[in-house]
Amino acid sequence: MTMTTVRNATPAEEAAAIATLTLAFSTDPATRWTWPNAQDYLDAFPRFAKAFGGAGFAEGGAHIVGDHAGTALWLPPGVEPDGAALGDLMRTTASPQSMSDGMEVMRQMESHHPGDPHWYLPLIGIDPKHQGKGLGGALLAHVADICDRDGVLAYLESSNLRNVPLYQRHGFEITGEIQYGSSPTIVPMLRTPRRR
Repeated sequence: MTMTTVRNATPAEEAAAIATLTLAFSTDPATRWTWPNAQDYLDAFPRFAKAFGGAGFAEGGAHIVGDHAGTALWLPPGVEPDGAALGDLMRTTASPQSMSDGMEVMRQMESHHPGDPHWYLPLIGIDPKHQGKGLGGALLAHVADICDRDGVLAYLESSNLRNVPLYQRHGFEITGEIQYGSSPTIVPMLRTPRRR
């Protein structure tokens, strides 16, 4: 296996996969807007990752690359984030500013989701030690191949504008902009399947 070989994460690897995401999102604009205090972020983010994309572990959508150098939590068609857990977590841990504007941001996010069956990418991240090695591209290409094979859409929201070109290289197109009040800009992106 090479460093860029993607495989499904087992349920036993959940903690390691989420640890990678916790490192990767430590400077993410939207995440740190939600939890600007370092300790609050470290306490809340693993629970956030599990509620937002954790269903991927049981549904074949949790993928890792390298020795947990990168993680992508995809939700296959018909699988949703745990909305109740997300709501409870936000109410009890988010910063006051993100709470006041966050409900509208979430509403806007929901309005951009495609109505047709699609793979949804709540979270993708690379351990900062391994960024710039093509691992994010490998994780994206893995599901892009599945979507092309099955003729299914893929959808994500980029919470870091620096990552938009990476997603575009893998066939994602910008479908709008999400922003409200003090929130950072989030970019919804959709990928239509390519013919084989």
